[in-house]
Amino acid sequence: MIVEIDSVELNFDKKRILYGVYLKAETGKVTGVLGRNGSGKTCLLRILFGDLKPKYKNVRIDGSYLKKKLYQTDSVAYLPQHQLLPQGIKLKNAFRLFNAHWSDFINLFDSFKIHEKSKSNQLSSGELRVIETYLVLNSGKEIILLDEPFSFIAPLYIEKFKILLLEKKKQSVIMITDHFYRDILKVSDTIYFLKNGSSKQIKYREELETEGYLNINLPQK
Repeated sequence: MIVEIDSVELNFDKKRILYGVYLKAETGKVTGVLGRNGSGKTCLLRILFGDLKPKYKNVRIDGSYLKKKLYQTDSVAYLPQHQLLPQGIKLKNAFRLFNAHWSDFINLFDSFKIHEKSKSNQLSSGELRVIETYLVLNSGKEIILLDEPFSFIAPLYIEKFKILLLEKKKQSVIMITDHFYRDILKVSDTIYFLKNGSSKQIKYREELETEGYLNINLPQK
C-alpha cells in the first residue's frame, strides 16, 4: 500500500501552518516526520487521520483519491499525543478492544506482569504510553500513525519498540514523529522535515544541520 498526502493548506486564524506539504509512506517502510515545535507535525498526522479539517488536502491510497476520512475506512490506527485509552479502563478490556493478547505483551515487556489487573489510571504516564503504543502497533491496521510514541518512556522500552517497528512495517504503512530525533533517524527508512509550512525529504543527516534543526557540532550516536 502507498499513502500520499499533498495540496494541504491549514491556517489557524491568520497564521499559516501548512501549505507546501508532500509526503509519501508505504508498506515495508517506516516514514519519519521531523520538525521543531509548532512546525505542524501533529496537524499533518491529524489531517491524514481525518479528525482535523484543513482548507485543502489531497489524500491518495495507491494512487486513488480518498473521498472519505481515513478513519472511516477502518484501515488506520492512530496514537495521538494525548492519552488514548479511557480513564480508568481495565487493561484486560483495553487489550480486548484492540484484539491484542496480554501474554504476548508481557513476553516483550515482562516488567508489566504486575499490572495484569490494573486500570489505566493506576499506571504512570510512561507506563501508559508503553501500553498504548503497543496496542496501536499491534492493531493489525494497514496504516499506523504514531505521534510522539517515545515521549515519557524509558530508553529500554524505546529499544524494544524499535525492534517491533521493524517487524510491523512488513505488514503496515507506518508514519512516526517524535522529538527524539536520533531514534526517529535510526528507525525510519524515509525522513521528511517540516519547516515554514512545507515539507522536504531528507536523505542525509547533514541536511538537518543545514536546515538548522541539528547543531552541526552535535556528536552523532
